[in-house]
Amino acid sequence: MISITGLKKTFNAGKPNEVIALQAVDLEIKQGEYLVVIGSNGSGKSTLLNLIAGSMLPTGGSVNIEGNDVSKLAEYQRSKWIARIFQNPLSGTAADLSIIDNFRLAALRTKSKNLIIGKTEQFKQLVKERIAALNMGLENKLDQPIGTLSGGQRQALTLLMSVMDECKILLLDEPTAALDPRSANNVLKIADDLIKQYKLTALLVTHNLRDAAVYGNRIIQMHEGQILKDISGAEKTHIQQNQLFEWFA
Repeated sequence: MISITGLKKTFNAGKPNEVIALQAVDLEIKQGEYLVVIGSNGSGKSTLLNLIAGSMLPTGGSVNIEGNDVSKLAEYQRSKWIARIFQNPLSGTAADLSIIDNFRLAALRTKSKNLIIGKTEQFKQLVKERIAALNMGLENKLDQPIGTLSGGQRQALTLLMSVMDECKILLLDEPTAALDPRSANNVLKIADDLIKQYKLTALLVTHNLRDAAVYGNRIIQMHEGQILKDISGAEKTHIQQNQLFEWFA
């Protein structure tokens, strides 16, 4: 699904404050794989996610999605494959618009903007049924401005919106960092369910080692712009939080 070859990113090249964020990273991510990315601050994990998303372009190397070289494509040009959930619950939604209007925009994410999906009763019923599955009691508040909701509620709805249109890759950029523990746990469970239900390829960047141990079927540790450890299969299934903690010793 995602093939990364010799991926490099340097900030302020040739200047005294030059920073080499990624050093010729090679990474193959299979279709349906749920990859967790951990590492200390400055290890390159967020840079890797940004280069896959297209929010920044590489200094060298390539990113291929389904055999297509997307290395020079802008973020919006990759939207037919990728949906992204940000760290800040305020990102990814239009705060002043209602819940139903936000879902309507999400359903148009990859479509030509001269196409219109109206708020028909059929569409409202679809949204209502999907929101009801969250058990948050929001299915009868479709006309409420989404900006009035809690961070956990907004992140949960943003996850649902990510699969309202075509999506094959879900990027989770520390999606629970700004949430309380209960909301964070709920959001990750919802994400896990959606990844399985829609057979998505997913990447989760997190600092939470407990979440890193619980979720995903593969985990990599990044350090100084390189991949230091890479485990999957049974080894990932049985790894414990304390073992991950030892990686940082």
